[in-house]
Amino acid sequence: MSLLPSDSAAGGITPESGSDACRPEHCFHAFDALYCALTKAQPVDPVFPNGKLDSPLFVTWNTRSSRPGRAPRLRGCIGSFEALPLWDGVPEYALISAFRDSRFRKIDRSELSSLECCVSLLTDFEDATSYLDWTVGVHGIYITFSHPLLLQSNNSSEAPSPLSSSPYLPRVTSKQTFTATYLPDVIPDQGWDKIEAVDSAINKAGWTGRITEDLRRSVKLRRYQSKACTVGWDEYIQWRESQTTS
Repeated sequence: MSLLPSDSAAGGITPESGSDACRPEHCFHAFDALYCALTKAQPVDPVFPNGKLDSPLFVTWNTRSSRPGRAPRLRGCIGSFEALPLWDGVPEYALISAFRDSRFRKIDRSELSSLECCVSLLTDFEDATSYLDWTVGVHGIYITFSHPLLLQSNNSSEAPSPLSSSPYLPRVTSKQTFTATYLPDVIPDQGWDKIEAVDSAINKAGWTGRITEDLRRSVKLRRYQSKACTVGWDEYIQWRESQTTS
């Protein structure tokens, strides 16, 4: 599942405040997976504990601007909502995000020096009581909703005929379930309030029709939090050299 970029710092290692679950080593091994895939170098063995996570993970690649003060630009972001062993999940989604985000061409070797990598571990999933039951800057959102025509058809007292021209008749070819997510830092970075964020997620899920209050109220929303860390290419190379020469 692809996401919008976080507004990562322009340089250095930047773990989130209070984050001890996600470590720079996670980002180093994500970088190492990409570097080795593109150069055929031998990977460095993981130095962080393995084991089953209680939370999903996402890997985000950004391109850092050469101009000071410019925010990094999204280059790929995909993750899993299933708990994964870190030794497998981090390199796997590092490569999926780099090579299989349909919004972008594959990352190539010439781009390595301009990249930064952010690994996010998602925690504290809760079912919201409404589409507004979450806090900007604290929660990410995962939304699910049915095709509005299905909702209207189900609420209708009389089912329309297959020959009817009624707008409430769902087309067989219509996408019937929509899902989308935004990581916690995306929403404040974009400057959205709750309604704007939910509306954007509805569009991101693939809905291109009019967004009504009824549609918003039909959304099932799960809120979650994130522990994340970001490193750049220079930090990764320093780490790799220290690991391969020790």
